Amino acid sequence: MTLSTDVDLSHIPFWALPQAERMDAFRRLRALDHPVFVREQAVPFIGGGPGYYALVRHADVTEASRNAAVFSSEPCSNSIPDMPRWLSVYFGSMINMDDPRHARLRRIVSRAFTPRILAKMEEDLARAAAEIVDRAVEEGPGDFVTQIAARLPVRVICDMMGIPAQYHDMVLRRTNVILGNADPEYTGLSPDFGRVNVARGLAKLLHAGYSLNRLAARLGDERRKRPTGDLVSLLVNGEERLSSQELGSFFILLVVAGSETTRNAIAYGLKLLTDHPEQRELLLANFDAHIVAACDEIVRYATPVIQFRRTLTRDHEMNGTAYKKGDKVLLFYNSANRDETVFDHPDRFDITRDPNPHVGFGGPGPHYCLGAHLARREMTVMFRELFTRLPGIRAAGEPDFLLSNFINGVKHLRYTV
Repeated sequence: MTLSTDVDLSHIPFWALPQAERMDAFRRLRALDHPVFVREQAVPFIGGGPGYYALVRHADVTEASRNAAVFSSEPCSNSIPDMPRWLSVYFGSMINMDDPRHARLRRIVSRAFTPRILAKMEEDLARAAAEIVDRAVEEGPGDFVTQIAARLPVRVICDMMGIPAQYHDMVLRRTNVILGNADPEYTGLSPDFGRVNVARGLAKLLHAGYSLNRLAARLGDERRKRPTGDLVSLLVNGEERLSSQELGSFFILLVVAGSETTRNAIAYGLKLLTDHPEQRELLLANFDAHIVAACDEIVRYATPVIQFRRTLTRDHEMNGTAYKKGDKVLLFYNSANRDETVFDHPDRFDITRDPNPHVGFGGPGPHYCLGAHLARREMTVMFRELFTRLPGIRAAGEPDFLLSNFINGVKHLRYTV
């Protein structure tokens, strides 16, 4: 079965459609008997394959996520074409690995997310949120993303890693290039796959990856010589440690995945709570009682990470569909989070939704997001600060969305107070 011509997940113009149209397309895909096979678009200098199966149902996404032995993250999970070595040196982090390599790296970097580390961050989070809102108050209402939503996660992650404040804006710019490499605003290029255009885009991507990798690697070298007890010192010293290359790749993963997910969830949260005033009133009437469920509902509804790839390690049948060794599948989390068989009224934004088995932090299994708890804490702290200091804050108009088939991003969102 091939995809109908009106729903082409492989072409960038589909991802420029209004979100309601895209979600309707995924609704129609979920209604089909089997996952569709989507022809893959070849990319100059990288290549491509015959295509992939689009897993759009909650049951398929969760089962494939659990069964990592069959649905492999190798050779890569964050790129539809196989990632060449000259790219994977920067972007080939543990999300592109299976056990035992994945288990080793996850065990080491989980030191960044222990209860002790996270508890220590509580005061830092509150102070950072207060300072960001202080600055926004001084500047006056403008762009919620650039003034508020994008600032907190980058600062938190850079502070975790010990990246000095003078580098924070550079880190944010490089992150925008990495995840916005199809969006003209961040690349300065038109979103097509011509050889010249792709070459320029890849050059920008490589420069961004190299800059972030070297920033972290240099810090790691310093901490090996003079440990300070901070997170990087923990990651590069001890019996199990990260190499300079591994530390650089981990930092890219942390700042890209961590900052983008939280940034977009915070931006979507303001928009959703503006568009659904009854939900906003419910939250503000008892913030502590509702904020945890509200954060999960925002992540479900927005699904900041659209999809990840898996590759079949052997012939396998799942939910009535036969797959062959070497087949690619894409786990469409955005579609799974609107699955009518799992969520009552899935297009309704409801901060009291219970249960809420969303896959906005990835499906269950070894690759579930290590930073999920941190993301929830960042959202909680920022919304508490905003609604305490600026109780009238609301989105003004529609967001300016990122052009991407990977990140459901908000580039700009005007706001009023």
